[in-house]
Amino acid sequence: MYNKAKELADANDWFLASQFETPDNAKIHENTTAQEILSDFEQTKLDYFVSGYGTGGTITGIARVLRTQKPDTKIILTEPEDAEIIGSGSVQNRNDHGMPLSSHPAWSPHLIQGWTPDFIPLVLQETIDKQFYDELIPVSGTLGIEWSKKLAQSEGIFTGISGGSSFAVAIKVAENAKPGSTILCMLPDTGERYLSSPLFDEIEENMSEEETELSNSTPSYQMPAT
Repeated sequence: MYNKAKELADANDWFLASQFETPDNAKIHENTTAQEILSDFEQTKLDYFVSGYGTGGTITGIARVLRTQKPDTKIILTEPEDAEIIGSGSVQNRNDHGMPLSSHPAWSPHLIQGWTPDFIPLVLQETIDKQFYDELIPVSGTLGIEWSKKLAQSEGIFTGISGGSSFAVAIKVAENAKPGSTILCMLPDTGERYLSSPLFDEIEENMSEEETELSNSTPSYQMPAT
């Protein structure tokens, strides 16, 4: 898909966002997302920040700020255990524009959609080169789906597989953290994007008797005639 987008852009003189390479990607997170975090945690400590990566813009932009403004915060990076391309230590080969020349040798298909393409994005390379993370914890897509469902059912937070995966890692961090630690976990999107994904494999198309009964327990609202 990445190569096809470049091919179509070149052939039709289309604008190519180049989100995996443009420095604006990390810059916008440095200028906005990171500043929101600083504001939210201005009066309290932030012990851990947990995030996965897609293009790498979120983690790189936020880490730039946390490293200078909250140096005691431990930055935890995660990636699919089926595609540990950072964990492998293998270098990504690129062209002169920073674009990948081939798939990363450590990559394989995984369930965590939106995370970890089959190459190390140039935007993410800064995080690797400057050691912007303190620990790298891989996670399975199956566990990510499990926690995504738990967040929806128990907390009313409707996040996708990547959000559930980040939260699964945050739970692991919490198990070993000191009592009273504060953990910020990045949930990058909503579950609405995953209706046709394995996240909904066990969800029946029609409501159960219990769900139907709950739906009928309050009167239906009808628009008044005009």
